[in-house]
Amino acid sequence: MTRLISLVAATAVIATSFIAFAGTAAAHERRTVGPYELEVGWLNEPAFAGLMNGLDLSVTDTRSDKGVEGLEKTLTVDLQTGGLAPLALTLTARFGTPGAYDGTFMPTVAGTYTFHIKGKIDTQNVDEKFESGPGRFDDVDPATALQYPVKVPTGDELSRRLDDLQGGLDQARLLSAAALVIGIVALGVAFAMSRRRA
Repeated sequence: MTRLISLVAATAVIATSFIAFAGTAAAHERRTVGPYELEVGWLNEPAFAGLMNGLDLSVTDTRSDKGVEGLEKTLTVDLQTGGLAPLALTLTARFGTPGAYDGTFMPTVAGTYTFHIKGKIDTQNVDEKFESGPGRFDDVDPATALQYPVKVPTGDELSRRLDDLQGGLDQARLLSAAALVIGIVALGVAFAMSRRRA
């Protein structure tokens, strides 16, 4: 009976580890380009705004099932989010892992990010866009879920608050200017009326 319980426990541990590793692999998007398979995702998952992260790119030659080396010299990667101008990432080979590359940066806002990979793998032209989202790799999440005990506003939230304050200050200036003009006009009218009476 003890052997049966040990066997069931060992099987459960193995099955759980397969499920855990399958979840990690699902957080990357795989795409075949000619005879090569590109796998794209985040270096650190899940990705949070305000924390260092980056592109995790793996390229495999499907004919030999080996990682393709030297692509930091032939591929370029542009990162884009929210319709802003793209950021060129520096692609670096990961030491000790043939075919694996990094492109580090710090996402500063939550949302959808797109990696645009261009260039050549041997003679194969590459021009592929990998966008985060459901069924691909995760979007960047706000870091507030990780913060304890006080939730610290992000730079984007602080910028919005500052814009709101600036808008309120502009309105106060307009009201002050209008009140000043009305006061000057009222003093002018009062002065003119006092001169007529005299």
